Amino acid sequence: MFTYNTLKKFLFKFEPETAHHMAELGLKVIGNCKLIKNPMEKKNFISDSKLSQELFGVKFVNPVGLAAGFDKNATMVKSMPALGFGFTEIGTMTPRPQDGNAKPRMFRYPEHKSVQNAMGFNNEGAHKVLKNLKKVYPANIPVGVNIGKNKTTPEKFALSDYKSLIKKFEQTSDYLVINISSPNTPNLRDLQNEEFITELFTMAKDLTKKPILLKIAPDMQANVAIDLCKSAIKAGCAGIIATNTTIDYDLVPNCQNFGGLSGACLTEKSYNLFKEIAKELFGKTILISAGGISSGEQAYARIKAGATLVQAYSGLIFEGPSMVRKINEEILELMAKDGYENIQEAIGADLSK
Repeated sequence: MFTYNTLKKFLFKFEPETAHHMAELGLKVIGNCKLIKNPMEKKNFISDSKLSQELFGVKFVNPVGLAAGFDKNATMVKSMPALGFGFTEIGTMTPRPQDGNAKPRMFRYPEHKSVQNAMGFNNEGAHKVLKNLKKVYPANIPVGVNIGKNKTTPEKFALSDYKSLIKKFEQTSDYLVINISSPNTPNLRDLQNEEFITELFTMAKDLTKKPILLKIAPDMQANVAIDLCKSAIKAGCAGIIATNTTIDYDLVPNCQNFGGLSGACLTEKSYNLFKEIAKELFGKTILISAGGISSGEQAYARIKAGATLVQAYSGLIFEGPSMVRKINEEILELMAKDGYENIQEAIGADLSK
């Protein structure tokens, strides 16, 4: 019988970026072929009222979303429910098209179920991505749009890049995400400071009523991350996504000395920072946890720690298209074990102990 393990062995014979393009091609086909998409969606998409929430004025049928980085150009939105995702986040895209960093720039570490990428916001640019998005938005699931500055844009003009992207995508998104935490654009993480964040979100709330979130890196000290998040929230930020990839290269032996690590190697680091942020900010803003989540047990731990939603990406490479269904099924089992009738009861449950 054909299984994902069989497909994985085939895909892993190719360079990671080539395999990604092959997967993208397959998902484009699935998204436009009801004969394939509908049975996959019926099998993988968990629709249970116990998992349903309304956030940002839209319905999230289940709490597991696709993190940014997989669908950079909004070409796979239609196929995401077939993989079980309750929401998806496209991007990161920039105002102008850019090729990203030199290849090779993506590396697999199967024995660690981890990936390293130094892509550098390679994307087709805001104009083309918007055209793609308009074909599918509004979608069957909520769609977030993750935005970043162009590599060639000097720091002093970074605000103008984010301003143009917010104005461009506010009508074709359910929420927007400010990405200043990728390690793959030179000096981008330097923008993770209170002055820039305050200026950015103050500007943003004058531009749109659409919720705008901040995605942070896992490599900051907890107190610094908390202060940064507090500044963002005070200035109008609608939520925090923790975390992006890490530059802690000690997590994977013999990995590259550039780019960001994700997957299982990031699980503990991301979870620990998320817990510290949630202790301070739970109940004051929407918290979304990302980083090394590939099982229901991991997702449920983040939910009980204060996450309203969780996101996955790298785990999909190793676990395959049944991963999200299994996560949601396990969340339901763990909720039942704890006696919770609705996910709202589980969110932040550990913080009230």
